[in-house]
Amino acid sequence: MPREKGRKVIAQNRRARHDYHIDDTYEAGLVLTGTEVKSLRAGRASLVDGFAQVKDGEVWLENVHIPEYAHGTWTNHAARRPRKLLLHREEIAKLIGKTQEPGRTLVPLMLYFRDGRAKVELALARGKRSYDKRHAIAEREAAREVERALRRRR
Repeated sequence: MPREKGRKVIAQNRRARHDYHIDDTYEAGLVLTGTEVKSLRAGRASLVDGFAQVKDGEVWLENVHIPEYAHGTWTNHAARRPRKLLLHREEIAKLIGKTQEPGRTLVPLMLYFRDGRAKVELALARGKRSYDKRHAIAEREAAREVERALRRRR
């Protein structure tokens, strides 16, 4: 069987871009069990309430929902179990320093397969205030109106 090439997106966390200012992004591998991989290949996962945290020099992905594999047996996994993330030691050291700052958190943005391996795009983020969210929505709507006006003129 030939190896997979390219990137296949499984799940995205669109809400994270609305609720947080994204400062930096990291790509991390995931330590998964067999039934978790099969469930992901079926395209089933949710990043809605997910977050990552550093514990004892390791980064863990918490509260990400990967449903049980439909054809699994008693060896099925727990849907919301903590999953270890695979990052370089230098990246973990940076994350430890940056997450100690007040208001910073690690949020998963996207879960995908890259060349057959499960990866997660992790963002170092700061929470937005409600007026920041309203400002971003107003800017987006203004840009949409400008585009519409330009299309009507043509």
